[in-house]
Amino acid sequence: MNLVPVSIACPECSSTDVIYSCKPECCFNHVCNQCYTTFELESERVGEISEVFTRPPQPDSTHPTIPCARCGECQVFLWEGAPQPFPAYVCISCKAILKVSFTNIAKG
Repeated sequence: MNLVPVSIACPECSSTDVIYSCKPECCFNHVCNQCYTTFELESERVGEISEVFTRPPQPDSTHPTIPCARCGECQVFLWEGAPQPFPAYVCISCKAILKVSFTNIAKG
């Protein structure tokens, strides 16, 4: 199982030049550096992993982040090569498998 930092494409222009602009105690606001659209990310638990994995290094604090729907932690990483039909994310704190969606989209 290969876990990598979250990479999100802007829901407006599809750019991956996206930064996390707040802190978890406040909100999960992200900003696209291309079109200035703002949005938040939320997760939905769709399963749980039983595999052993190596904890990936923590990304930079401006890297996109997602709160875990199960435990609320921001220890969520993209599962490379996950089964389809959607990109899967894994919370390394509670081992939840997550699906991610956009909320509060405000076009820039």
